[in-house]
Amino acid sequence: QVQLVESGGGTVQAGGSLRLSCAASGYPYHYCLGWFRQAPGREREGVAAIYTGDGVPVYADSVKGRFTFSQDNGKNTLYLQMNSLKPEDTAMYYCAAASCGGTERSWLRGASYEHNYWGQGTQVTVSS
Repeated sequence: QVQLVESGGGTVQAGGSLRLSCAASGYPYHYCLGWFRQAPGREREGVAAIYTGDGVPVYADSVKGRFTFSQDNGKNTLYLQMNSLKPEDTAMYYCAAASCGGTERSWLRGASYEHNYWGQGTQVTVSS
């Protein structure tokens, strides 16, 4: 059974940094893993994703160059390093996994698959 548990959210001033962690377990080898976010009154947005089959992260244009998605396989942990944070980055951030079949870019844009899993979320607030 896939389990995803996020940590590391908090409040930071604009321009600051945060690192989110996700303890991920139980997923098959060829799976999409990633981060999504949702601000109040807005639709859920894909932030960053990786397909375990090739290990190359992809990013939403809104975070490219500021956020870095990494994976520590030895610790079964995913990380999202967020730098140069902006007030518009304020949202609940979710760790996610899906049976995407290598279509991680489509997953970031909102595609759904036979198996989709979500963590409970961690709040990130960026003050101006």
